[in-house]
Amino acid sequence: MEDYALPFWIYLGVLSVLVGGALKKVLASHLGAAPPLVAWLGVTVLVERLWAFCLPAALLLLLLGIAAVLYAAARTGPQPATLLPAHGKAVLITGCDSGFGNAMAKHLDAIGFEVFATVLNLSGDGARELQRTCSARLTLLQVDITQPQQVQQALLDTEAKLGLKGLWGLVNNAGVCVNFGDVELSLMSNFRGCMDVNFFGTLSVTKSFLPLLRQAKGRIITISSPAGDQPFPCLAAYGASKAALNLLINTLRHELEPWGVQVCTILPSSFKTGQASDHAYWERQHKQLLQSLPPALLEDYGEDYLTETKDLFQSHARQANPDLSPVTEAVVRALLAPRPKVRYLAGPGVGLMYFIHGYCPFSVSSRFLQKLFLKKKLKPRALRGRPGFELDLSLHNNNNNNNNEGVEQELK
Repeated sequence: MEDYALPFWIYLGVLSVLVGGALKKVLASHLGAAPPLVAWLGVTVLVERLWAFCLPAALLLLLLGIAAVLYAAARTGPQPATLLPAHGKAVLITGCDSGFGNAMAKHLDAIGFEVFATVLNLSGDGARELQRTCSARLTLLQVDITQPQQVQQALLDTEAKLGLKGLWGLVNNAGVCVNFGDVELSLMSNFRGCMDVNFFGTLSVTKSFLPLLRQAKGRIITISSPAGDQPFPCLAAYGASKAALNLLINTLRHELEPWGVQVCTILPSSFKTGQASDHAYWERQHKQLLQSLPPALLEDYGEDYLTETKDLFQSHARQANPDLSPVTEAVVRALLAPRPKVRYLAGPGVGLMYFIHGYCPFSVSSRFLQKLFLKKKLKPRALRGRPGFELDLSLHNNNNNNNNEGVEQELK
């Protein structure tokens, strides 16, 4: 042992810290098979270094034994407790006209929650469906979360019905994506529209209902999006509003811990919700964008460039998952688990996306999003004079029918 200098032990210590940090980060990403795989890779590296240091065989066996015991304890330790009963617990869900909110309201009502469901239109199809299919425990509230007066009225109505028992859960689901396209092509009103609903509206509802949540030591569940953590092309307005929302929720988590209020975030993959599968919706968005652009800017980008972006988004919307159960099940676990997770990744591919985002170089993760989310083949018109672009354009024209290949957008 005296042949080995102190720097080797420093190297081993640093290596151990790095492996431990990597394990902690992977475990936090909730990947199914990755944690044990990375754990055994880390143990292999450490054993290799220990073997190279010629430690006594007995000590090496002891270290391996301790590692095996710790791993077994982690695998067979306290199992997830049975979910808490839903009976007698009240939850308010925003944005129940369609999509996630509508599905959540029906599911939570079915398992015994007292549900307060906010809708934009009490006479709309979504509201009527909830009235027809749900029990008498469900209460519909007409609320535009960007209107403080309506939020306050919903609070008064909820307090009057709950009495002194408080509110067990608030599910911040209401959200919009009012535009798609490059930042330079997006109106400032689109950025403000996303912020008004996704951030300020959610903040208004949360602040208003916090007294009831603190009274019940309840839970705040927020439906966010991976677009708030990662730079999805052509989704800057939506992503920026979700990034602000994510920071707000993370701050609330720390501030509300002394009150016993637990705060969770749901990060869904791509699902068919709202108007995303409506062909007319995309055409209206596209027409509005073309009419709003200055002629010089439209000339620089080209109408075909904008049309391709619209077609790619529309193709993705058609291929999105229509089964919303991964999100509703994540909400149930967040509401009823004795110790809920900070984040729930709902739907296929989200864990892989966060793994690439967290562990790969930025250039790799950025290219992954660009190639997998929007497979754009056209450049802006002003850039098409560059050498070699004619080949790309001809390939695009020859394969125009392949624009509908799968696009794995991880977006609520």
